[in-house]
Amino acid sequence: MTGMCDEPVMLCPVLEHDLVVLEQFLTDPEAIGPFQWQGWSDPGRWRRRWAEDGLLGEDGGQLMVVTGADRLGFVAWRKVMTSRISYCWNIGIQLLPEGRGRGAGTQAQRLLVRYLFAHTQVFRIEASTESAVRTVMPGLVSLDGVALGHLCRSGVRGSLGWRDEWSQSVPE
Repeated sequence: MTGMCDEPVMLCPVLEHDLVVLEQFLTDPEAIGPFQWQGWSDPGRWRRRWAEDGLLGEDGGQLMVVTGADRLGFVAWRKVMTSRISYCWNIGIQLLPEGRGRGAGTQAQRLLVRYLFAHTQVFRIEASTESAVRTVMPGLVSLDGVALGHLCRSGVRGSLGWRDEWSQSVPE
């Protein structure tokens, strides 16, 4: 698929039938893509966590990225302690190949940022990506920094870039 996403993008809680979509990211290197595949991992972890808390916990969560009846992937957030008594959210997104390159990811990230500012008491949300994948974060405008040698894939060290958003600066 090419071009912009014609249908509105929505975020919704993960339902039991959505777990099949999430499991693809753990079992199919083509589904997750070259920047996220880190080898085989526990394919049952989504189901166990969904049974525990519906993938919506105090320390983070996942929501499905949906257009119409299509499940394109998910957005996620996790708590990052910034001091002994405060924290921010770190967000991420993973779309299936058919959901990429149409603007759905940008819309989904903006929706997640608005959702987290509206429903939690944080003042800061950060996102990170490999610096080679900067085009994945147009919803967050630009990179604020780069952590050199932060990750390793196939024996090669790579860098990580991040972007911070503050509650007063959420893009429309």
